[in-house]
Amino acid sequence: MESGGRVRRFVRRHGWRAYAVPLLTVATLLALVDVAATSVTDPAAPSAAAQSTLVGTGSAAAEPPAEMQAPAVGEGVPTDAPAAPDTPDYVEQGAGTLAVVDGSSGVHGSGPLQRFVVEVEDGIDVDGAGFAAAVEATLGDPRSWGNGGRMSVQRVGAAEAPAGAYDVRVSRVSPGSMERYCPGVGTGGYTSCRFGERAVINLARWETAVPDYAGDIRTYRQYVVNHEVGHALGNGHEPCAGRGRVAPVMHQQTLGLDGCIKNAWPYP
Repeated sequence: MESGGRVRRFVRRHGWRAYAVPLLTVATLLALVDVAATSVTDPAAPSAAAQSTLVGTGSAAAEPPAEMQAPAVGEGVPTDAPAAPDTPDYVEQGAGTLAVVDGSSGVHGSGPLQRFVVEVEDGIDVDGAGFAAAVEATLGDPRSWGNGGRMSVQRVGAAEAPAGAYDVRVSRVSPGSMERYCPGVGTGGYTSCRFGERAVINLARWETAVPDYAGDIRTYRQYVVNHEVGHALGNGHEPCAGRGRVAPVMHQQTLGLDGCIKNAWPYP
């Protein structure tokens, strides 16, 4: 009776709380048991600390840029490539980073617009503005890819590059950095290449051309820009059509003319 009396006095004193407190206690104990069981039976369930970490890492597994997924296209290395000069007039190894040559142009030609950015590797001591002007003059020539209204071209600069407001990048890179920008191609530091949207022009070839061009550096420069940009536009290699014929611009003229006549233009 004494025990029953104490219970009645407790209920009269605390009212509904007399029932709520025990029920809440039981519910809490059941919840703790459930959490413990989940952590044991479901090892894949992240802890609270792990969940907090995952919230901020949504971009960590983002897909790499498209250019990093596209296969590279290169010219290979000729078996009888001349040795580099003992004291070259160009830098063999630059800093490995690229800088956009600022500046823009009007639209050259007619047809669907292709915008291009010009880049120069840091530390190679070249005239970036002069290189950009040469690239623009080549791609804007009526004999280039825009021939007959097939496309128009426009150079864009430092404001557009970070926003991706361009279609092709034309980059001048030292021989020692070629594999960095065209990994897996095997340029041997000799040839140029294309990787994704980037046409990579080998600094050594820009400065010295190749033996079959017999010192005609200007024409070779026009060729190598049109050839590598041609790859970036989706064109593959073409063979020489026969001895004495004009070489297609997509022929690997850096490796040899195979009896053809040198040619810098898609539509000569």
